[in-house]
Amino acid sequence: MTQKTVQAIRHISFEDLGSFEAPLREAGYDIEYIDVAERDPATLDPLGADLLVVLGGPIGVYDHDAYPVVTDEIHLLRARLAADRPTLGICLGAQLMAAALGARVYPGPAKEIGWSALDLSDAAAPNPLAALRNVPVLHWHGDTFDLPEGGTLLASTPLCANQAFARGPNVLGLQFHPEVLGARFEHWLLGHANELATAGIDPVTLRRDAGRHAGALEGAGAVLVAGWLSRLTL
Repeated sequence: MTQKTVQAIRHISFEDLGSFEAPLREAGYDIEYIDVAERDPATLDPLGADLLVVLGGPIGVYDHDAYPVVTDEIHLLRARLAADRPTLGICLGAQLMAAALGARVYPGPAKEIGWSALDLSDAAAPNPLAALRNVPVLHWHGDTFDLPEGGTLLASTPLCANQAFARGPNVLGLQFHPEVLGARFEHWLLGHANELATAGIDPVTLRRDAGRHAGALEGAGAVLVAGWLSRLTL
């Protein structure tokens, strides 16, 4: 099998590829993490990797003055998406993709943090998120985005109308977290302890729900990724 490359832009250490790593390696991808606190994404070739994944993080798209890396990533994504190169965004990554495609990103009505299933759209047939039907996923965001022009809505929740979008077979943006590993969930609770306390969200409940749902999500997430990768046009 010819080796393919994936660059995963990482903003905080524990928000990594998680359960997506195994199916990516099984599909023949060599994984390179780009930690933006150590490596300027402006130095990356936007078309260089076979697949670009932009992961989550605790900053917002409109925090560009405080965190200039946001602007660098949007410029990187704008060039890559214009060329329709395979790109996956998770949470902040999806928001950055939406911004690069000209859509508005803004605070949602409330923080959506917790485990719940998605309402999958019938607009895409087949829906690339079909493996997640009736599977509670992890939500951990305060911002949302408008559906980018040319995008197809894939999923919603009562609090967030635009949970996922696709633009053809090569572009997938996911507002939620399907990649989280149950065995590493404590990193999320500790790493975001201040956010949870400020929002009045009980980590005990989140930990309990992770114990109930993370295993099923790991399996469904692997099916999602493998299916999406098989349809890419590299």
